[in-house]
Amino acid sequence: MSWETTLDQKITDNLPGLKWLKEEPLAKHTSFRIGGPAKRMAFPKTAEELIALDGFLRELGVRTILLGNGTNVLFPDEGVDATLIATGEMAHIERDGDILTADAGVSLARLATAAWQEGLTGLEFAHGIPGSLGGGVVMNAGAYDGALSDVLTEVTALFPDGVRTIPVEDLQLSYRHSLFTEHPESVVLRAKVRLKAGSADAIRARMDELMAKRKASQPLEYPSAGSTFKRPTGYFAGRLIEDAGLKGARVGGAQVSPKHAGFVINTGGATCADVLRLMETIQKTVFDAAGVMLEPEVRIIR
Repeated sequence: MSWETTLDQKITDNLPGLKWLKEEPLAKHTSFRIGGPAKRMAFPKTAEELIALDGFLRELGVRTILLGNGTNVLFPDEGVDATLIATGEMAHIERDGDILTADAGVSLARLATAAWQEGLTGLEFAHGIPGSLGGGVVMNAGAYDGALSDVLTEVTALFPDGVRTIPVEDLQLSYRHSLFTEHPESVVLRAKVRLKAGSADAIRARMDELMAKRKASQPLEYPSAGSTFKRPTGYFAGRLIEDAGLKGARVGGAQVSPKHAGFVINTGGATCADVLRLMETIQKTVFDAAGVMLEPEVRIIR
């Protein structure tokens, strides 16, 4: 009996309310709009559902891939022989004084909006970041001189040995790095951020200002995975790529954005193979021109 059949029966018997899809095209669930089918895909609504599902997957030895909002990931054209756990329906937010507690599936943009609606300042930088809070914690997401490390107080996560709540000082947060990048088997369940009381009008104005900057400088009109490469120390990836003469370069449907060279975009019909070939060309050309090896920021699933 295949692992899929065994797992299907376990889900039917133990988690009948779980949204459970078979052979689900991943292009439907990623901002790149690229990727073949996942053998199975789950959409837990609560941490309890996710923990139970994770237990079944570990028991059967099934390869598991965690997916937030799918905004920083590239899946292969042939799909993946795995179960994807999508956290997007884990979306509860609550306030206690100056602290917001949110589930991992809450988008950072929605969390920033919730803070504004509560008259709390400190998350304006996150307005317009399309990723989820869980993914943002893992990568210490940030923009416009702000980052989650500025406001996080604690994170609750599932590890192979159980659920732990970890204070911010133990999260090892730095540029695009956290404790969770060192422990990919972990799953962020929820996080707390401490904010400050502020003027709702001023908060909204700052959010609108940052969104205008994004629209003016980033190719938001095309599918992409955001910044393709991490910022090298002392440089900006987009500037290095542009200086290497690669702005507008393309492979198949994948193109270095003419608007911002730090983005590889899907101009229509791009495949994973197109994107990977273009990324390899960028890395080689930039290294030959500037002696800097660019490291992917997009999460590449093999």
